[in-house]
Amino acid sequence: MASVRLEGVRKVYGDSGAQVAVHGVDLEIRNGEFVVLVGPSGCGKSTTLRMIAGLESISAGKLWIGDRLVNDVSPKDRDIAMVFQSYALYPHMSVFENMAFALKLKKLPAAEIDKRVRAAAEILDISAVLDRTPKQLSGGQRQRVAVGRAIVRQPQVFLFDEPLSNLDAKLRVQTRREISKLHRQLGATMIYVTHDQVEAMTMGDRIVVLDKGRVQQIDTPLNLYDHPANRFVAGFIGSPSMNFIEGRVSSDNGIRFVARDGEVSIPLTAEQGRRLQPLAGKDVALGVRPEDVYVATGPKPSSATAEATVQLESVEPMGNEIFLHGRGTDHELTARVAPQVVPEAGQPVRVAFDLAKLHFFDGEGRAVGTA
Repeated sequence: MASVRLEGVRKVYGDSGAQVAVHGVDLEIRNGEFVVLVGPSGCGKSTTLRMIAGLESISAGKLWIGDRLVNDVSPKDRDIAMVFQSYALYPHMSVFENMAFALKLKKLPAAEIDKRVRAAAEILDISAVLDRTPKQLSGGQRQRVAVGRAIVRQPQVFLFDEPLSNLDAKLRVQTRREISKLHRQLGATMIYVTHDQVEAMTMGDRIVVLDKGRVQQIDTPLNLYDHPANRFVAGFIGSPSMNFIEGRVSSDNGIRFVARDGEVSIPLTAEQGRRLQPLAGKDVALGVRPEDVYVATGPKPSSATAEATVQLESVEPMGNEIFLHGRGTDHELTARVAPQVVPEAGQPVRVAFDLAKLHFFDGEGRAVGTA
């Protein structure tokens, strides 16, 4: 296995260089680390992965795999294996033959090929289907065959490009667990691309959040969730998404946040006030996650003291929790609360915010004043 290092890696399309897909990515992936590239469609995550694989040329910057500069090394000589969204299995070959194909091209001894294929099949629990053709397999089994085809090559780096997109919801959950388990078993360096932030949060040792070809933040899943660097990361990571209320910092009667519509006025903690003091009189956005919004009359922590009233638009009982969707004059609000008696849709509801869990973002979208 090997580390992967990107130094100012950039991708530009067109003769004029006007279309920049990836803006100077700096990233070091440690040997044996599982790193997830996540972001919305068109953010540059797949393009970055394809540059690592050698399927896209690098317009500028340097790419290292281990101690080798690979900018001009062909894909077949980079010692990587890639698993795509499309399974790309040969329909006329058996599972065994599909997994063994690349090894046969390398002219490995038949005994070694058999050993590698059966070992990978055992890891992926597909030993019983080695004689079947792809059309005789379920979607989950086909994806495991595609992963097995990568495993048998014993590459330095595994690359996954949205490999679960074609699976149904239940299989996605099951297969992402299997890939995480595979990483632990192999101790392999893995780079995984997805637009699904739940996949990113549950699988990655670290997550790289991209938007419009730029890295927004690189961090562990929990640090991304608890300490987003900017408003984009805060809104992208987490489901349901973080609530945002536009307003300003007021220094009247102590440092407080006042919503633009005047319906929310929150006294800040001493630490929040210290950080937000330089922004007094300026526009900021308050961010609060749905699980940190409570029905004011229901169970809540002692730190949930700031209150506001919203018109309840819909109630979604989920069994172990309830999603409440409400609207103020100038903002929408989602609360994720424990099962309890709640007003019906169309009624006003008083909600409380956990002061200890608030986030604030300045006019440029940068995080400030987070407790």
